Amino acid sequence: MKLDIRPVTDDDRKWVASLIRTEWGSEIVVSRGRVHQPSTLEGLIAFSAKSPVGLLTFAVEGGSCEIVTLNALVMGMGVGSALLSALETELRKRGVSRAWLVTTNDNLRAVRFYQRHGYRISAIYPGAVDNARKIKPEIPTKGLYGIEIHDEIELSKSL
Repeated sequence: MKLDIRPVTDDDRKWVASLIRTEWGSEIVVSRGRVHQPSTLEGLIAFSAKSPVGLLTFAVEGGSCEIVTLNALVMGMGVGSALLSALETELRKRGVSRAWLVTTNDNLRAVRFYQRHGYRISAIYPGAVDNARKIKPEIPTKGLYGIEIHDEIELSKSL
């Protein structure tokens, strides 16, 4: 599949908000106790034949970048890998030295995906998702593979 990747523009914001609502249960994402509204963040969209097939949103602070969301709308076609690679290229151009993200303890696919791309587990926050539910009650108590969701796992990569 040939992919074109470009930055999110203001014209994309409604689509981003809709996708985040659908994929994440509301228009906000909570990581490490911090509330993000991905539709307001920088992002990259992957297109195939002019149709959006993936989205990555991120927040740069100083020399570090948090990957807030990554959604591949077509699985197994390299969409997530292409978005991640494009982000890392852009971050290096900006002089950002570290990329990091948070996922939940049930999301074994994400842990595997990021580790295959050179990310390493850098922290575990026991009970962080339980606390995040106070801010975002839409977070389910059970996730992938029937695993109870309680903890955040941070993965990071030096660029």
